[in-house]
Amino acid sequence: MSEFDVLCIGNAIVDIIARCDEAFLLDNGIIKGAMNLIDVERSALLYERMGPAVETSGGSAGNTAAGVAGLGGKAAFFGKVSDDELGKVYRHDIRAQGVTFDTLPLGGNPPTARSMIFVTPDGERSMNTYLGACLELGPEDVEVDKAKASKITYFEGYLWDPPRAKEAIRLTAQIAHAAGREVSMTLSDPFCVDRYRDEFLELIRSGTVDIVFANEHELMSLYQTASFEAALEAIRQDCRLGVVTRSERGSIAMTRDETVQIDAVPVEQVVDTTGAGDLYAAGFLFGYTRGRSLAECGRLGSLAAALVIQQIGPRLQTSLKTAAEQAGLL
Repeated sequence: MSEFDVLCIGNAIVDIIARCDEAFLLDNGIIKGAMNLIDVERSALLYERMGPAVETSGGSAGNTAAGVAGLGGKAAFFGKVSDDELGKVYRHDIRAQGVTFDTLPLGGNPPTARSMIFVTPDGERSMNTYLGACLELGPEDVEVDKAKASKITYFEGYLWDPPRAKEAIRLTAQIAHAAGREVSMTLSDPFCVDRYRDEFLELIRSGTVDIVFANEHELMSLYQTASFEAALEAIRQDCRLGVVTRSERGSIAMTRDETVQIDAVPVEQVVDTTGAGDLYAAGFLFGYTRGRSLAECGRLGSLAAALVIQQIGPRLQTSLKTAAEQAGLL
Protein backbone atom coordinates (compact mmCIF):
# COMPACT_ATOMS: atom_id res chain seq x y z
CA MET A 1 0.00 0.00 0.00
CA SER A 2 1.33 3.44 -0.96
CA GLU A 3 2.19 5.96 1.69
CA PHE A 4 0.48 8.73 -0.32
CA ASP A 5 -2.35 8.80 -2.83
CA VAL A 6 -1.34 12.07 -4.50
CA LEU A 7 1.83 14.16 -4.32
CA CYS A 8 1.06 17.70 -5.51
CA ILE A 9 3.77 20.12 -6.65
CA GLY A 10 2.94 23.78 -7.08
CA ASN A 11 3.33 27.41 -6.19
CA ALA A 12 2.70 27.95 -2.47
CA ILE A 13 0.62 31.13 -2.55
CA VAL A 14 -1.47 32.99 0.00
CA ASP A 15 -4.65 34.20 -1.74
CA ILE A 16 -6.02 37.63 -0.84
CA ILE A 17 -9.55 37.67 -2.24
CA ALA A 18 -11.85 40.68 -2.63
CA ARG A 19 -14.98 41.49 -4.61
CA CYS A 20 -14.89 44.22 -7.26
CA ASP A 21 -16.85 45.48 -10.26
CA GLU A 22 -15.89 45.24 -13.94
CA ALA A 23 -14.76 48.89 -13.93
CA PHE A 24 -12.11 48.13 -11.29
CA LEU A 25 -10.51 45.56 -13.60
CA LEU A 26 -10.47 48.03 -16.48
CA ASP A 27 -9.16 50.91 -14.37
CA ASN A 28 -6.31 48.77 -13.06
CA GLY A 29 -5.39 47.01 -16.30
CA ILE A 30 -6.28 43.54 -15.01
CA ILE A 31 -6.99 40.78 -17.58
CA LYS A 32 -10.29 39.23 -16.54
CA GLY A 33 -10.33 35.51 -15.78
CA ALA A 34 -6.57 35.08 -16.14
CA MET A 35 -3.58 34.68 -13.87
CA ASN A 36 -1.55 37.87 -14.29
CA LEU A 37 2.07 37.72 -13.05
CA ILE A 38 3.09 40.90 -11.21
CA ASP A 39 6.08 42.27 -9.30
CA VAL A 40 6.24 43.18 -5.63
CA GLU A 41 5.52 46.89 -6.28
CA ARG A 42 2.32 46.16 -8.22
CA SER A 43 1.24 43.65 -5.58
CA ALA A 44 1.55 46.42 -2.96
CA LEU A 45 -0.40 48.85 -5.16
CA LEU A 46 -3.28 46.43 -5.81
CA TYR A 47 -3.38 45.46 -2.14
CA GLU A 48 -3.76 49.15 -1.26
CA ARG A 49 -6.59 49.61 -3.77
CA MET A 50 -8.59 46.47 -3.02
CA GLY A 51 -11.63 46.42 -0.75
CA PRO A 52 -12.19 44.19 2.28
CA ALA A 53 -10.43 40.88 1.66
CA VAL A 54 -10.28 37.27 2.80
CA GLU A 55 -6.78 35.80 3.22
CA THR A 56 -6.41 32.05 2.70
CA SER A 57 -3.72 29.61 1.67
CA GLY A 58 -4.12 28.82 -2.02
CA GLY A 59 -2.04 27.96 -5.05
CA SER A 60 -3.48 25.57 -7.61
CA ALA A 61 -1.76 22.29 -6.65
CA GLY A 62 -1.98 23.15 -2.94
CA ASN A 63 -5.75 23.44 -3.35
CA THR A 64 -5.80 20.02 -5.02
CA ALA A 65 -3.76 18.49 -2.18
CA ALA A 66 -6.18 19.94 0.38
CA GLY A 67 -9.13 18.54 -1.61
CA VAL A 68 -7.62 15.03 -1.71
CA ALA A 69 -7.06 15.17 2.05
CA GLY A 70 -10.60 16.49 2.52
CA LEU A 71 -11.97 13.34 0.89
CA GLY A 72 -9.95 11.17 3.26
CA GLY A 73 -6.98 10.58 0.96
CA LYS A 74 -3.32 10.87 1.86
CA ALA A 75 -1.78 13.92 0.17
CA ALA A 76 1.71 15.43 0.17
CA PHE A 77 2.86 18.79 -1.21
CA PHE A 78 6.11 20.27 -2.50
CA GLY A 79 6.14 24.09 -2.61
CA LYS A 80 8.37 26.94 -1.45
CA VAL A 81 7.45 29.55 1.14
CA SER A 82 9.64 31.99 3.04
CA ASP A 83 10.15 32.02 6.79
CA ASP A 84 7.89 35.08 7.17
CA GLU A 85 4.37 35.76 8.42
CA LEU A 86 2.56 34.67 5.25
CA GLY A 87 4.82 31.61 5.04
CA LYS A 88 3.81 30.59 8.55
CA VAL A 89 0.14 31.10 7.62
CA TYR A 90 0.54 28.91 4.55
CA ARG A 91 2.40 26.13 6.36
CA HIS A 92 -0.14 26.05 9.19
CA ASP A 93 -3.17 26.10 6.86
CA ILE A 94 -2.10 23.31 4.52
CA ARG A 95 -1.01 21.05 7.39
CA ALA A 96 -4.27 21.75 9.22
CA GLN A 97 -6.05 20.40 6.12
CA GLY A 98 -4.23 17.10 6.63
CA VAL A 99 -1.59 17.55 3.91
CA THR A 100 2.02 16.50 4.55
CA PHE A 101 4.19 19.54 3.78
CA ASP A 102 7.89 19.36 4.65
CA THR A 103 9.60 21.57 2.03
CA LEU A 104 12.23 23.69 3.82
CA PRO A 105 11.36 27.41 3.86
CA LEU A 106 13.65 30.18 2.63
CA GLY A 107 15.36 32.39 5.19
CA GLY A 108 13.05 35.32 4.48
CA ASN A 109 13.86 36.78 1.07
CA PRO A 110 12.17 36.84 -1.39
CA PRO A 111 8.96 36.82 0.65
CA THR A 112 6.19 34.23 0.45
CA ALA A 113 4.07 34.48 -2.71
CA ARG A 114 0.71 36.18 -2.65
CA SER A 115 -2.08 36.54 -5.19
CA MET A 116 -4.53 39.44 -5.20
CA ILE A 117 -7.73 37.84 -6.53
CA PHE A 118 -10.60 40.05 -7.66
CA VAL A 119 -14.02 38.44 -7.96
CA THR A 120 -16.57 40.17 -10.20
CA PRO A 121 -20.37 39.85 -9.70
CA ASP A 122 -20.51 36.93 -12.20
CA GLY A 123 -18.22 34.90 -9.91
CA GLU A 124 -15.25 35.05 -12.30
CA ARG A 125 -11.86 35.42 -10.62
CA SER A 126 -8.95 37.46 -11.95
CA MET A 127 -5.64 36.65 -10.28
CA ASN A 128 -2.63 38.93 -9.87
CA THR A 129 0.24 36.87 -8.55
CA TYR A 130 3.60 37.86 -7.10
CA LEU A 131 5.57 34.60 -7.10
CA GLY A 132 8.20 35.60 -4.52
CA ALA A 133 9.63 32.54 -2.77
CA CYS A 134 8.03 30.19 -5.35
CA LEU A 135 10.79 31.14 -7.78
CA GLU A 136 13.29 29.36 -5.55
CA LEU A 137 11.69 25.89 -5.77
CA GLY A 138 14.30 23.61 -7.34
CA PRO A 139 15.56 20.02 -7.69
CA GLU A 140 17.04 20.15 -4.17
CA ASP A 141 13.47 20.36 -2.83
CA VAL A 142 12.47 17.00 -4.36
CA GLU A 143 11.91 14.46 -1.58
CA VAL A 144 12.76 11.16 -3.22
CA ASP A 145 10.93 9.00 -0.68
CA LYS A 146 7.64 10.88 -1.25
CA ALA A 147 8.01 10.76 -5.05
CA LYS A 148 8.48 6.98 -4.88
CA ALA A 149 5.68 6.47 -2.36
CA SER A 150 2.90 8.40 -4.14
CA LYS A 151 0.47 6.68 -6.51
CA ILE A 152 0.22 9.85 -8.59
CA THR A 153 2.39 12.97 -8.80
CA TYR A 154 0.33 15.97 -9.92
CA PHE A 155 1.77 19.36 -10.85
CA GLU A 156 0.44 22.67 -12.12
CA GLY A 157 1.39 24.23 -15.46
CA TYR A 158 1.97 27.50 -13.61
CA LEU A 159 5.23 25.92 -12.38
CA TRP A 160 6.74 26.55 -15.80
CA ASP A 161 6.98 30.26 -14.86
CA PRO A 162 9.61 29.80 -12.09
CA PRO A 163 12.74 28.68 -14.01
CA ARG A 164 14.12 26.00 -11.67
CA ALA A 165 10.77 24.43 -10.82
CA LYS A 166 10.64 22.62 -14.16
CA GLU A 167 13.88 20.85 -13.24
CA ALA A 168 12.22 19.72 -10.00
CA ILE A 169 9.20 18.46 -11.97
CA ARG A 170 11.25 16.48 -14.47
CA LEU A 171 13.30 14.92 -11.65
CA THR A 172 10.18 13.97 -9.67
CA ALA A 173 8.54 12.49 -12.79
CA GLN A 174 11.65 10.40 -13.46
CA ILE A 175 11.66 9.06 -9.88
CA ALA A 176 7.89 8.40 -9.96
CA HIS A 177 8.00 6.51 -13.26
CA ALA A 178 11.01 4.46 -12.14
CA ALA A 179 8.90 3.39 -9.14
CA GLY A 180 5.99 2.40 -11.40
CA ARG A 181 3.90 5.46 -10.50
CA GLU A 182 1.92 7.88 -12.69
CA VAL A 183 2.40 11.58 -13.38
CA SER A 184 -0.36 14.12 -14.01
CA MET A 185 -0.49 17.82 -14.85
CA THR A 186 -3.03 20.60 -15.21
CA LEU A 187 -2.59 23.11 -18.03
CA SER A 188 -3.60 25.81 -15.50
CA ASP A 189 -4.48 28.80 -17.71
CA PRO A 190 -4.80 29.66 -21.45
CA PHE A 191 -2.13 32.38 -21.10
CA CYS A 192 0.16 29.86 -19.39
CA VAL A 193 -0.40 27.50 -22.33
CA ASP A 194 0.45 30.32 -24.77
CA ARG A 195 3.75 30.87 -22.97
CA TYR A 196 4.82 27.21 -22.85
CA ARG A 197 2.86 25.40 -25.58
CA ASP A 198 5.83 23.58 -27.11
CA GLU A 199 7.16 22.45 -23.73
CA PHE A 200 3.73 21.25 -22.57
CA LEU A 201 3.24 19.26 -25.78
CA GLU A 202 6.70 17.73 -25.35
CA LEU A 203 5.86 16.69 -21.76
CA ILE A 204 2.66 15.01 -22.96
CA ARG A 205 3.97 13.40 -26.14
CA SER A 206 7.16 12.13 -24.51
CA GLY A 207 5.18 10.29 -21.84
CA THR A 208 6.63 12.43 -19.03
CA VAL A 209 2.95 13.14 -18.23
CA ASP A 210 0.38 10.33 -18.21
CA ILE A 211 -2.79 12.25 -17.28
CA VAL A 212 -3.71 15.79 -18.40
CA PHE A 213 -6.35 18.06 -16.84
CA ALA A 214 -7.56 21.09 -18.81
CA ASN A 215 -10.58 23.23 -19.36
CA GLU A 216 -11.87 23.64 -22.91
CA HIS A 217 -10.19 27.05 -23.45
CA GLU A 218 -6.80 25.72 -22.33
CA LEU A 219 -7.17 22.64 -24.53
CA MET A 220 -8.04 24.66 -27.63
CA SER A 221 -5.13 26.99 -26.87
CA LEU A 222 -2.77 24.01 -26.56
CA TYR A 223 -3.66 22.81 -30.06
CA GLN A 224 -4.25 26.30 -31.51
CA THR A 225 -7.68 25.42 -32.85
CA ALA A 226 -11.12 27.01 -32.60
CA SER A 227 -12.67 23.54 -32.78
CA PHE A 228 -13.28 21.86 -29.42
CA GLU A 229 -13.82 18.51 -31.16
CA ALA A 230 -10.47 18.77 -32.95
CA ALA A 231 -8.72 19.60 -29.67
CA LEU A 232 -10.38 16.60 -27.99
CA GLU A 233 -9.23 14.28 -30.74
CA ALA A 234 -5.69 15.65 -30.50
CA ILE A 235 -5.39 15.11 -26.74
CA ARG A 236 -6.85 11.62 -27.14
CA GLN A 237 -3.99 10.73 -29.52
CA ASP A 238 -1.28 12.44 -27.46
CA CYS A 239 -2.18 11.37 -23.93
CA ARG A 240 -3.09 8.18 -22.09
CA LEU A 241 -5.88 9.94 -20.14
CA GLY A 242 -7.28 13.39 -20.82
CA VAL A 243 -9.81 15.09 -18.53
CA VAL A 244 -11.51 18.25 -19.79
CA THR A 245 -13.81 20.48 -17.74
CA ARG A 246 -16.53 22.65 -19.33
CA SER A 247 -18.07 24.59 -16.41
CA GLU A 248 -21.86 24.11 -16.35
CA ARG A 249 -21.64 21.73 -19.33
CA GLY A 250 -19.86 19.14 -17.20
CA SER A 251 -16.66 17.36 -18.14
CA ILE A 252 -15.22 14.69 -20.40
CA ALA A 253 -12.74 11.95 -19.46
CA MET A 254 -11.18 9.97 -22.26
CA THR A 255 -8.59 7.42 -23.17
CA ARG A 256 -7.80 6.23 -26.69
CA ASP A 257 -10.58 3.64 -26.37
CA GLU A 258 -13.18 5.27 -24.14
CA THR A 259 -15.00 8.61 -23.86
CA VAL A 260 -17.10 9.40 -20.80
CA GLN A 261 -19.35 12.47 -20.49
CA ILE A 262 -19.96 13.64 -16.91
CA ASP A 263 -22.73 16.06 -15.96
CA ALA A 264 -21.99 19.11 -13.83
CA VAL A 265 -23.52 19.16 -10.35
CA PRO A 266 -26.17 21.95 -10.35
CA VAL A 267 -25.51 24.91 -8.03
CA GLU A 268 -27.86 27.56 -6.72
CA GLN A 269 -25.43 30.46 -7.13
CA VAL A 270 -21.85 30.80 -8.38
CA VAL A 271 -20.08 32.93 -5.77
CA ASP A 272 -16.40 32.58 -6.71
CA THR A 273 -14.83 30.25 -9.29
CA THR A 274 -11.40 30.29 -7.57
CA GLY A 275 -10.23 26.70 -7.15
CA ALA A 276 -12.95 25.04 -9.27
CA GLY A 277 -10.51 23.19 -11.53
CA ASP A 278 -8.22 22.40 -8.59
CA LEU A 279 -11.02 20.76 -6.60
CA TYR A 280 -12.28 18.91 -9.67
CA ALA A 281 -8.81 17.40 -10.06
CA ALA A 282 -8.79 16.49 -6.35
CA GLY A 283 -12.05 14.58 -6.61
CA PHE A 284 -11.09 12.88 -9.84
CA LEU A 285 -7.64 11.81 -8.63
CA PHE A 286 -9.00 10.58 -5.31
CA GLY A 287 -11.39 8.30 -7.20
CA TYR A 288 -8.69 7.27 -9.65
CA THR A 289 -6.28 6.18 -6.91
CA ARG A 290 -9.05 3.96 -5.58
CA GLY A 291 -9.64 2.24 -8.89
CA ARG A 292 -13.00 3.87 -9.59
CA SER A 293 -14.43 4.09 -13.12
CA LEU A 294 -13.83 7.27 -15.11
CA ALA A 295 -17.51 8.19 -14.64
CA GLU A 296 -17.25 7.85 -10.85
CA CYS A 297 -13.99 9.82 -10.79
CA GLY A 298 -15.66 12.58 -12.79
CA ARG A 299 -18.67 12.68 -10.49
CA LEU A 300 -16.40 13.10 -7.45
CA GLY A 301 -14.60 15.90 -9.27
CA SER A 302 -17.86 17.60 -10.27
CA LEU A 303 -19.14 17.50 -6.69
CA ALA A 304 -15.95 19.01 -5.27
CA ALA A 305 -15.96 21.78 -7.91
CA ALA A 306 -19.66 22.54 -7.30
CA LEU A 307 -19.07 22.95 -3.58
CA VAL A 308 -16.09 25.29 -3.92
CA ILE A 309 -17.73 27.71 -6.38
CA GLN A 310 -20.54 28.37 -3.89
CA GLN A 311 -18.17 29.99 -1.38
CA ILE A 312 -15.38 32.58 -1.28
CA GLY A 313 -11.89 31.07 -1.51
CA PRO A 314 -10.46 27.75 -2.70
CA ARG A 315 -10.31 25.80 0.57
CA LEU A 316 -13.64 24.17 1.38
CA GLN A 317 -15.41 25.36 4.50
CA THR A 318 -17.64 22.27 4.60
CA SER A 319 -16.67 18.59 4.77
CA LEU A 320 -16.02 17.25 1.28
CA LYS A 321 -15.99 13.69 2.59
CA THR A 322 -19.42 14.09 4.20
CA ALA A 323 -20.84 15.67 1.03
CA ALA A 324 -19.48 12.79 -1.07
CA GLU A 325 -20.94 10.23 1.32
CA GLN A 326 -24.34 11.97 1.24
CA ALA A 327 -24.22 11.95 -2.57
CA GLY A 328 -23.54 8.20 -2.52
CA LEU A 329 -20.09 8.62 -4.05
CA LEU A 330 -18.07 7.15 -1.16
